[in-house]
Formats: sequence, structure tokens, C-alpha cells
Amino acid sequence: MSSMDTTMSEAFDYGASAELFSSRGRSGRRQPLDYRRFASAAEALRFAIEDLAPRFFVGAYLQVEESRYQGAEIRRLYASSHYPLARRTAEDRDLAP
Repeated sequence: MSSMDTTMSEAFDYGASAELFSSRGRSGRRQPLDYRRFASAAEALRFAIEDLAPRFFVGAYLQVEESRYQGAEIRRLYASSHYPLARRTAEDRDLAP
């Protein structure tokens, strides 16, 4: 992780409320997730990485306060040592209903 990445995750407020939006897919049709609001950015990041199907992750963005984060930025924030929630393992995800 570069020093810029570290600075971004240190300054990022994981406790702030957040909104996750999807954009139109290549076909022009809406994806199943148009908008979802979360009590914390950490919960939104967890949903985007752990629960959102990869094909719907493309084009999705996270809005926290006045800032928007997409793709690699979302992954970096989730992977940061500052991320406050326990991460599910691949095995945990396979067992989820």
C-alpha cells in the first residue's frame, strides 16, 4: 500500500453513513442494486466486497459525505488495516445462505 493509500484510509471515516449506487450495465438496463443506504461506510464496504456479485460491482460507487469511491478505491478501503469490521473468509461466504 502506498503512502497515499495509507493517508486516504487513515482520513476515511468508516463510521459515517454511506450510500452505494450502481450504474447502468453495458446493456443499458438497470442492475438489481440501484441504491442502498448504510448506517456506516464500513458496512457498505463489506456489502460491496463480500455480498455484491462481481458483475454488479463494476460501475458501482460508494458515496460517503461529499466523496465518491469506485472499484480500486473501495477495495483499498476494505483491505486497509484501519477497516474496523471482521472480514468474512471465502469459506464463510460459501456457507452464507
